[in-house]
Amino acid sequence: MSLTRGAKKSVSSGIVSELVRSHLASAAEEMRSALIRTAFNPVVYDVLDFGISIYDRNLDLIAEAPGVPSFIGANDYAIGKAVEYVGEENMEQGDILLMNYPYWNSAHTYDATLFAPVFHNDNQLFAYQVIRAHWMDLGAKDPGYVLDSTNMHQEGIVFPGTKVVKKGELNKEVLEILRFNSRMPAEITGDLNAQISSIRTGERRLHQIADKFGLEALKSSIEKMLRAGEESSLEALSRLPHGSWSAEDYLDDDGITDELIPMKATVSISQNEFKVDFAGSAGVARGPVNMPLGSTYSTCKIVFKSLTTPHLPSNAGNYRPLKVEASPGTLFNAVYPAPTFTLWTGVVALELVYKAAAVGLKDFISASSGGDLPGFMMVGVHKTSGRFYALSNNEPVGWGAAPNHDGANALEHHSVCIGRNTPIEVLELRTGMTIESMSLRTDSGGPGRFRGGLGIERRIRFVEDGEFLSVMKKSKTRTWGLAGGLGTHPSGLRIYVGTDREKRVGTRRIPVKPGDVCTLVTAGGGGYGAPFERDPQMVLEDFLDGYVSEEVASKAYGVVISDGKVDLRATERLRAKLRDLG
Repeated sequence: MSLTRGAKKSVSSGIVSELVRSHLASAAEEMRSALIRTAFNPVVYDVLDFGISIYDRNLDLIAEAPGVPSFIGANDYAIGKAVEYVGEENMEQGDILLMNYPYWNSAHTYDATLFAPVFHNDNQLFAYQVIRAHWMDLGAKDPGYVLDSTNMHQEGIVFPGTKVVKKGELNKEVLEILRFNSRMPAEITGDLNAQISSIRTGERRLHQIADKFGLEALKSSIEKMLRAGEESSLEALSRLPHGSWSAEDYLDDDGITDELIPMKATVSISQNEFKVDFAGSAGVARGPVNMPLGSTYSTCKIVFKSLTTPHLPSNAGNYRPLKVEASPGTLFNAVYPAPTFTLWTGVVALELVYKAAAVGLKDFISASSGGDLPGFMMVGVHKTSGRFYALSNNEPVGWGAAPNHDGANALEHHSVCIGRNTPIEVLELRTGMTIESMSLRTDSGGPGRFRGGLGIERRIRFVEDGEFLSVMKKSKTRTWGLAGGLGTHPSGLRIYVGTDREKRVGTRRIPVKPGDVCTLVTAGGGGYGAPFERDPQMVLEDFLDGYVSEEVASKAYGVVISDGKVDLRATERLRAKLRDLG
């Protein structure tokens, strides 16, 4: 069968569009490689705490590199605010600008966003590049992480969209402002240069793409990509259950008081829209747990993408059916001068949005994954180099069980996705910590027909003076299971272990000295399905692997283990008895 002229043209156009898409994706990936190779900060090159995005002139996302999902989503909001503030007419070939104003940048002040226009033949603007990476110090009131600020001006120096490079030349005055406002000037200037290097790499590749395909073909291909992205999301929405469902949860505190902070999310799905409404959540918090609106959007994008087009590359078209509602001046829509530094609200909120959606979509969603992203950091002066340091780590948690399999053990929370924890060798070399042990926690996974993944326990001994910071915002309330599965005990930190000062805390900044010990435990994932429905042989395997104790096998699963085997008759009797007890 021969193709008509129109069909041939359509096929040819589709091939070109796919070629353009793959070229753009490769450009973003090269930017990522350049950043990792040149960064000074382990949080960037080891932990992968960054987000890289490419946009067309209309500020529509056209490509991104693997990174922290919340960073990538925040870039979408940030580039719009940045261009609005600076003005397209005020940007020239070779310019690179810095923005970290939290309400526009959709993050706290230390998540430094560099953005740059890209011109074809030095006169026609056709794209923007955005690179966001976490810097370790920008002159906030406290070193490391700010846990108890009460307004934005305590959280570091702010740039609203400032040219750090003008027409290809480094703006030395801005660089000096950065250096003199940081406790770690070498590290932040090194990371700044790494981001600049990454942008220059992307710029070269985008010029090559524009030269190869031409601007008109590039524009036409992008329009097809965006349209296909939207159509894919709408098709996925048509297959999901339609309705409106709500859920509630709590943050531990705002860093100022110990009072729980209520959060509520309502997810509404229709043929053409996926809406998340945060009405019913707390108003603005006094402490730094308020979320900029762009960060709230980013949280919801993660849920939306995972439920609609998880296996497709992202572009702006994918997200057109998503709507987010949060009133200004509330927990999920911070406005000046509300403090925003401790952005763990977004991690707990991500679980909350999934929890709301799971009311109607339990066959599509896993149980809670640890409920939080437990983190820690040490700051101090290194005894060998005499230089100030601040180094952080995000701990792994157990992932929630799914409708058809157990949850994974000890992975980074899905809010950071491909992120990694800081290697023990780096922690010990660069700080005053010695890691005495790190292991999976028996019985930490939520019981269910499918078991939640296990969390971990890490024991830290301090060998130098300094300050230790723990960051977690769900250490007081349990995680949740699904379809009859059970939740788990939350994460927590025990400080000054073995002394009369020992106690359990959540988010905290504490002074430490040589010999002090702390133990950090992280939550497992929630279970899916009734625990008594779990195959007894699977419970036995969990017991033999050290995942489940004999006691929990009996009490939670109703499985009797004797001499390393399942006693089937005793198990049947025990399960019948436990069912009768309700």
